[in-house]
Amino acid sequence: MKNLLLALAAAGVLSSGATNAQSMFRGDAAHSGAYAGQGPRQFHRVKWKFPTGDRIVSSPVHKEGVIYFGGDDGNVYAVDAADGHQLWKHKMGGPVPSTPAIEGDTLYIGSYDGKFHALDARTGATRWKFSTEGERRFEAKGLHGFQPKNQTIADAFDVFLSSPVVARGTVYFGSGDGNVYALDATSGELKWKFRTGDVVHASPAYAEGALYFGSWDSYFYALDADSGKEKWRFHGGEDPVIHNQVGFQSSPAVARGVVYTGCRDSNLYAIDAATGKEKWRFNNGGSWVISSPAVSAGKVMFGTSDTALYHMLDAETGKPIAEKQARAYIFSSPSVAGDVVFIGVLNGTLEARDLDTGDLLWAFETEASKRNDGWALTADRKFNSPMLFWSGWREAPTIGLDRQNSVGSIYSSPLVVGGVVYFGSTDGSLYALE
Repeated sequence: MKNLLLALAAAGVLSSGATNAQSMFRGDAAHSGAYAGQGPRQFHRVKWKFPTGDRIVSSPVHKEGVIYFGGDDGNVYAVDAADGHQLWKHKMGGPVPSTPAIEGDTLYIGSYDGKFHALDARTGATRWKFSTEGERRFEAKGLHGFQPKNQTIADAFDVFLSSPVVARGTVYFGSGDGNVYALDATSGELKWKFRTGDVVHASPAYAEGALYFGSWDSYFYALDADSGKEKWRFHGGEDPVIHNQVGFQSSPAVARGVVYTGCRDSNLYAIDAATGKEKWRFNNGGSWVISSPAVSAGKVMFGTSDTALYHMLDAETGKPIAEKQARAYIFSSPSVAGDVVFIGVLNGTLEARDLDTGDLLWAFETEASKRNDGWALTADRKFNSPMLFWSGWREAPTIGLDRQNSVGSIYSSPLVVGGVVYFGSTDGSLYALE
């Protein structure tokens, strides 16, 4: 995203196999991004589409025939996986760009109201809620080179909230107040909290008694999951002038003793889970890695922002296996189901790619992207950036981002269950494709 934003300023593992768990972000507590069963290698039809009142950034999860997700209209939804009819919705106090986690019959999710909620997964009724110190986006003076340079600006590209992970009776999540929290999953009582130097919107991963996550303070942390005591921290890149190449927005994946995570310093890192020592890094030439990596079959898959690339690397060495061009920025995280990888693109396209070669098998375009209101997309489905982002002053970039999202951008990470692909879009709909 660096090239776009600087232009604005100038204008003014190896996975052990697919998991059966599908009831939290990225499929399991280690966030492998691998799902049981085979995903469709051909697109047949839209099975159903469920409309909400605002964009959907949240990723759907599944349990016992029900799809759960959050909406930026301030609701958490439960819909029938078979036909998409609503089972219940629960009104929160703010937008919900977080992905729920379900353990037993309890759903856990955070909201921009600064509260973390536990709901009855069968009815949507509140079981308990916990108040953090409040939510906010990452912000800095002169962010991305925007004007005026002495103005503190909230980052419009900080689109996600931390999604919870549940392990051994504890629910863990990050917050815009800079803390990572550990709560008793049954009562909501605070077990511990760990303060970082800035916003934590990455989703923590859990493996072997440790919790792994990154912060906008440019550090990546490993904590003892029981006590919250720091085991190690890893320093990413710094950018003290315009704060563009800084911060961990990507959520990590853990596989076979290695933590894989992207950073806005344009690197994808492989870090030894035990020691915090870097094993390798893959540099993306100034392009952010917001996408959370998927790890499967000895490969690591992720997408990039400015360069709009889908990368597949060797999990052991970091050496490239395949590099494929998308048409627009990728913030969505890839999901692996059998020999197919699914990933969303911000031009309103869901891509299905071959796991071995990275070749495009099929692509689905949202109705909003086909309408292309306001000509946000050019004829080749790239963003019409000079028209959308005409100025680097004040609110103009945020207005441009809203216009960009008008094409049904897919930030949501796809869920694959029983050969059906589920994902949300900024056109306000949850899609089920087969």
